[in-house]
Amino acid sequence: MDGTLVDTEPYWLVAETELVTEWGGTWTHDDGMELVGQGLWSSALIIQSRGVGLEPQQIIDALTDRVLDQIAEHVPWRPGARELLGEVRRAGIRTALVTMSIRRMADTIAGALESELGGPAFDIIVAGDEVERPKPYPDAYLRAAELLDVPIADCVAVEDSEPGVAAAVASGATTFAVPFHVPIPPSTAYELLEDGLAQVRAADLLAAHAARRAARSASDTTTEATR
Repeated sequence: MDGTLVDTEPYWLVAETELVTEWGGTWTHDDGMELVGQGLWSSALIIQSRGVGLEPQQIIDALTDRVLDQIAEHVPWRPGARELLGEVRRAGIRTALVTMSIRRMADTIAGALESELGGPAFDIIVAGDEVERPKPYPDAYLRAAELLDVPIADCVAVEDSEPGVAAAVASGATTFAVPFHVPIPPSTAYELLEDGLAQVRAADLLAAHAARRAARSASDTTTEATR
């Protein structure tokens, strides 16, 4: 969600800076970038270490409130994201939102998307406060596939951060990396879309997914033949 569908990272940076400053600390842009893609609990512990005298859940709630206040003024959509999602939905492909933001944040963005698309944007949502282990662990993606009632190998994931990409790859989904605020290095483990989603169509995702599945099947057959 954050960094893929919406560019909320600047909103999080404002919220983090305000909170740490209020407690007498200092928070920089580089500090904020270190948290991109991380689970909110881990981020809250780092912010707590900067002198913020709140419990982790209180920090998460305070940051979320401040980000939601900014979203209420303007939803910062990423170029091409709504269009691609709308095309996927019109093709009858089931969709899940997998995010480390908490559920009320995810519901807010999903609601805004529903207004934009004229119908539900997602069949299910898995939020950061609904899984025990955050990204880069694959738990959230595995849970999404379970709720969609499809094998994870039949799923395509789109991510913008290294922890998110690592989670998607580890789950077994065909993964598209769309770097934004933080670079993502090339790898054979995923498809790298350095130019973003503006020119990407649903057919492009499906073709790359089919090619990767065919390659995996051929590799499995070769491995079995050599045993």
